Amino acid sequence: MDGASDDPRRIRTLAVTGEDVIAALEARAQRDQPVVLRATPPFSGRMRARLHVGTGEYDESPAPLHVDPGTLLDDAAPTYPRPAETEDELRAEPDTEYTVERHRDRHENAVAAWRESVLDHVRDTAPVETPRGPHEVGVSLLG
Repeated sequence: MDGASDDPRRIRTLAVTGEDVIAALEARAQRDQPVVLRATPPFSGRMRARLHVGTGEYDESPAPLHVDPGTLLDDAAPTYPRPAETEDELRAEPDTEYTVERHRDRHENAVAAWRESVLDHVRDTAPVETPRGPHEVGVSLLG
């Protein structure tokens, strides 16, 4: 049986929903919010990490483990589309007139395509920062 511990290095696998990964990445990209995936102690071999806003200090010990959602992605992961980028692409098309509606549609389509493809780039293993330094964990994508 896998015993619980105060040491987050006890974690072998971090389980997280694709929805939480996408929401965390999107919140960081859109609003630069301190959104993380959080695993709460006691720590064991397989831990569930959930969406959490804030990276504040904790009075209790051990503190929850905060994981930057970007560390779960490989180097080929697409970047979150910015409105200025989709506007530039639209304006660069010689046979398409720019309108606010076209820009909004183009950007919504770019975000939808990003959401569909980004989870294909979740790593099998990822480094997480612990109070005692980096620790490699397996990543189990749920849902």
